[in-house]
Amino acid sequence: MRERTLRNASATRPRKFALTPTVTVYVALAVLLVVGSVLVALDGGVLLDQGGILNILTRSTVLGLVAVGQTIVIITGSLDLSVAYLVGLSSLVAAETMAGSGTMIVPGVLLALAVAAVVGLVNGLVITVLRANAFIATLGVALVLRGYLEHNYTGPAGSVPRSFQHLGYDRIGPIPVAALLMLLIAAGAWWYLRRTRGGYHMYAVGGDVDVARLSGVRTGRTIVTAHVLCSVAAGLAGVFLAARLGSGAPYVGTDAGYDLESIAAVVLGGAALAGGRGGVVGTVGGVLILATLDTVFDDLAVDPFFKDVVRGIVLIVAVALYARRQLSRRST
Repeated sequence: MRERTLRNASATRPRKFALTPTVTVYVALAVLLVVGSVLVALDGGVLLDQGGILNILTRSTVLGLVAVGQTIVIITGSLDLSVAYLVGLSSLVAAETMAGSGTMIVPGVLLALAVAAVVGLVNGLVITVLRANAFIATLGVALVLRGYLEHNYTGPAGSVPRSFQHLGYDRIGPIPVAALLMLLIAAGAWWYLRRTRGGYHMYAVGGDVDVARLSGVRTGRTIVTAHVLCSVAAGLAGVFLAARLGSGAPYVGTDAGYDLESIAAVVLGGAALAGGRGGVVGTVGGVLILATLDTVFDDLAVDPFFKDVVRGIVLIVAVALYARRQLSRRST
């Protein structure tokens, strides 16, 4: 009788609002927007006018695509350091295949994504079949891609038709069409991770690969699938940059540091690098934080070195807060 009374009391007790990592990242984004608006206003500018919003969303598009794919592999407990070079390679494949012809848009996009999928397949097989550490395996693939790009390209190559460039520049009000497509892809990734068996398997593998294997999960296939999806997302980013630049650029991914930037966005979004925890919604928040920081710094003409210092501090603080919260949960 007493146990039943306690259960009823706990059931009727109002639930406290949980400050989850996802909620935390969007609260931090809101605070950053307010503080950034004040600082830019004191400098005589406006952060959240149409131009500022367009700048933030445009910066978020490419990083968002790469970070969504990075989220998938990090959830499985893996990692991908080849995405930056893959972005450049995909832009080149798309632009050189199109060669300025409108009839080659679809073949160019499909070939770029196919090349990206093959790179992801290689990453996954090296990790699962050769039992290589994900950091070393994807770094090795990144060096192979780097060698290919440096040997064959000295600058931009290929060209995309003018009609395809609408993808890079068209917008609905202050919102770029490409940003809407990025959010659509993020929504598809969220659905896959949260509503399908394959997504559940990825969380299981990231949580404990041995337990997942004993439970009947094909861990190797799951990891390979995660890397293929990650590389395809990077390929989409490369295709968008080709539309934006009008040609392929071999170092467009590495110059922007999309490999480490995407990992930073995923970590800011609350994912654990050990795997098994995280989500696309938090990652999108992390991407928006990084894009907003860049926009504020550009408006204030901040020294690039100071930019990196602040971004590093933000990342360290976020990881420390998440780790402290995790320890407190375990202790209770």
